[in-house]
Amino acid sequence: MSTGEARPFAPFPQVRPLSDTALTVVFGTEVDPQVHAQVMGLARQLEALRDAPALAGVSEWIASFTALTVYFDPDVADVAALEAELARLAGAGAKAILAGRVWTLPACFENDYAPDLADLARLQGLSEEAVVSQFLAARYRVYTIGFLPGFPYMGGLPEALQVPRLATPRTEVPARSIAVAGGMCAIYPFKSPGGWRLIGRTPLNLFDPAREAEPALLAAGDTVQWQRIDAARFAALEAEADAGTLDPQQFLGEGPHDHAS
Repeated sequence: MSTGEARPFAPFPQVRPLSDTALTVVFGTEVDPQVHAQVMGLARQLEALRDAPALAGVSEWIASFTALTVYFDPDVADVAALEAELARLAGAGAKAILAGRVWTLPACFENDYAPDLADLARLQGLSEEAVVSQFLAARYRVYTIGFLPGFPYMGGLPEALQVPRLATPRTEVPARSIAVAGGMCAIYPFKSPGGWRLIGRTPLNLFDPAREAEPALLAAGDTVQWQRIDAARFAALEAEADAGTLDPQQFLGEGPHDHAS
């Protein structure tokens, strides 16, 4: 296995050593749906070939925006064979553009649920309603889950809504807050510190240990569009979520972008 850094001008994909227990397959440097499709395509191939001899010792793999990191047991894996197999699979160019689910998730943009909405509108020279309308009109692709369990990093934020993070992060962001920063959109699954700008809130639980098979609501490759709800509908759905009686599967599939009842 090569121990040196990959040359900057080397063509993609590249297989790079991350540690003595991990290899990273890099498909590019830009956050892009086509690059991410290659990442997910490799993940799908690994799932299908999990029992192949060349993958002996592989324990898991984690997708990011532009790369897939493969973790292995060095006492079991033939690292040279694994590196060669990853290079072969990545070079085959498989893509999984349609691997994810399509969600239509409820969002409220009223009052305390959107503390940074007015400031974002002012910075961009838009009305608050124009910000919400543009936000609802876009579709967001989940590139990876990180920072907190169930925290989705989603691309697709319209250019007109792209602003930097807050100069001073909040010490406490309310759970379920919908946030934007740069070209990304995210949802805070739990109360935590954070520096993204908060423009709305969803009543759904983004991470629920009771969903044993899939505790995180969203997964890399999923697509999200937002459905507007008012504060009364938000309170009703939030009560169901808190009681554990809200079935998130009802939000799978496409629906209207703007619904206030």
